[in-house]
Amino acid sequence: MRSTILKRTSRWLGASALALLVGIGGVSTAFVMTGQTATAQVQNAAQIVVPEAIQPQAGFADLVEAVKPAVVSILVEAEESPRSMQRGGGREFNFDFPDLPEGHPFRDFFDQFGDQFGEQGPRGGQERAPRQFMAAGSGFVISADGYVVTNNHVVENATKVTVAFDDGTEQVAEIIGTDERTDLAVLKIEGTDLPFVNFETESSRVGDWVVAVGNPFGLGGTVTVGVISGSGRNIGGSNYGDFLQIDAAVNTGNSGGPAFNTKGEVVGVNTAIYSPNGGNVGIAFAIPAATVKGIVQQLIEDGSVTRGYLGVGIQDVNRDIADGAGLAEAKGAIVSNVAEDGPAGPAGVKSGDIITAVDGDPIDDALDLSRTIAGKSPDSTVELTVWRDGAETTLSVQLGTLSEQAAAQADPAQPPVPQAPLPEESSVGLTLVPNADGSGGLLIQNVDPESAAAEKGLAVGDAILEVNNTPVNSLEEFEAALDAVKAQGRNTALVKASRDGNETFIGLPLSE
Repeated sequence: MRSTILKRTSRWLGASALALLVGIGGVSTAFVMTGQTATAQVQNAAQIVVPEAIQPQAGFADLVEAVKPAVVSILVEAEESPRSMQRGGGREFNFDFPDLPEGHPFRDFFDQFGDQFGEQGPRGGQERAPRQFMAAGSGFVISADGYVVTNNHVVENATKVTVAFDDGTEQVAEIIGTDERTDLAVLKIEGTDLPFVNFETESSRVGDWVVAVGNPFGLGGTVTVGVISGSGRNIGGSNYGDFLQIDAAVNTGNSGGPAFNTKGEVVGVNTAIYSPNGGNVGIAFAIPAATVKGIVQQLIEDGSVTRGYLGVGIQDVNRDIADGAGLAEAKGAIVSNVAEDGPAGPAGVKSGDIITAVDGDPIDDALDLSRTIAGKSPDSTVELTVWRDGAETTLSVQLGTLSEQAAAQADPAQPPVPQAPLPEESSVGLTLVPNADGSGGLLIQNVDPESAAAEKGLAVGDAILEVNNTPVNSLEEFEAALDAVKAQGRNTALVKASRDGNETFIGLPLSE
């Protein structure tokens, strides 16, 4: 069929005319060829005009030329501990090597290379020495005297850090300070008149242009362009949850590099990507300039970052919890437990309190409260607006100092139950029995799969500690607490439950 078509086409071209249309400057010219002769025919046509609003941009070359001298590559020589090597970046490798005879070629291979698969060789040999490796990232200069910003994970475990400029000059850098919580680090190199860039003066908005400059895959200075796709992003595995999402291509090696606005100001520090394969898929995350400025200033001044500490366990307030507490809006953070040695307890904060504002500033959710308190200075006093028992109150708390070891845990003392009666089914589809270990509360021994309790995630083995901020240790107390909720005109009970030692609040709908 293909050859037939080609033959027919050839015959058609020989017998007829071949017309070629070339558009230049809005005029169409037709060249008509018949045999060995050609004539030109000029026809008038309406010129296509592109609206000014969508005319091609002039590009970002001038911007890049201006900022690129301040963007650097970070070359790292680091030491990986045996423990890190065993983890293998989050995976543990277990190899079961065969018992090969002496002289077998595969035995020589395993003897030579087997210890690369873990802390010990295939036969349980000596612990390996720390492995040296090299890595590359990105960064940028923020002062004429040589302060450089990058990511903490770029220089983590570094034994030597070298800063390389776009013109090829290099300097060994000193690590001034790092902050694991925000994944930021500050380096220092020698200089008095170095090129540097500034942070943005006005917060960028979703949809604004961003230009990312960095060192992806160790290639050297590379420029990619996109927009801010979102803000306030909370990504898993991070202690900080206010990332900008950008769609400029960011890859391995871009970490620590800047994202610029069209004024050449730094809007964020590129720190993470979302990718199923390790490459760019248009979803990257940057730490906002407003956060970076405060952290960098503390690192330069003190070499470390201090944060305020309230000493409570918190969770988001969803619609069910708000209904159960009689709160009009599903906003704020509900206190699930209070640390024994934290500052919140002595100030009067209780489990079940919903913190709706700090120093008059509204709190949206648990992450917002965490960031707000962490941004306060240790030993400073804050005013908490608290929703408790259907009314608003204010508490003054002098904050402590947050450490990574500080855990918001509570261990409320409950009287032991001398003898546990038989399980009894409640009015909400839960079969309950007093907790036999003496820690208080009611243990769930069965859940009606058709009940609202099952829908909200309550399961066998969970413990019910409180209803409407009232401790419950018997089915009678549990039902009385539910009746009290109904008497207040509400159809959702605020239930405090515990699973594997983790306490949480659930808004439990009640039947009519």
